[in-house]
Amino acid sequence: MSRTGKKSITVPAGTDITIGVSEVTVKGKGGTLVKSVHPAVKIAVENGECVVTPANNSRLAKALWGTYAAHMRNMISGVNTPFIKKLQVEGIGFRAELSGKALKLTVGFSHPVLLTVPENLTVAIDKNIITVSGADKEAVGEFSATIRATKKPEPYKGKGIRYEGEVVRMKAGKKVAA
Repeated sequence: MSRTGKKSITVPAGTDITIGVSEVTVKGKGGTLVKSVHPAVKIAVENGECVVTPANNSRLAKALWGTYAAHMRNMISGVNTPFIKKLQVEGIGFRAELSGKALKLTVGFSHPVLLTVPENLTVAIDKNIITVSGADKEAVGEFSATIRATKKPEPYKGKGIRYEGEVVRMKAGKKVAA
């Protein structure tokens, strides 16, 4: 039995959920999200609550029950309040700037790294902090991870791109023999 699947998902006012044959559409003030649904899971909306149940008693249906309940929870909260991830750019000469729909990162390579911002996300830069926001939690996390992967924080000086609040364990480095 899934603990997250059993929990009720309340649908706030102004949020519209449309259930198709093989996909679910959630519309709200923050946008529209569409997700395909596996046939082993049934999704229904009744009395202002979204209910996710397994379609049969198979092992696959039980495994996907909680996963789709979490997807529905994320979609409903994403169209009402956007998900936000913040990244810090640390290092001398390291900077980030927006040029149109591209994010230009100067992070110690011989060339600037250009990343195309997905259409459903918004990116803002304030000094050395990159803010990625959008209705789709998966897309926000994936693009943030792509940005971080261009130059991970290194353990000797701490230079690189890290999530805000991320702690990088520093190493001592070489000792000079006297």
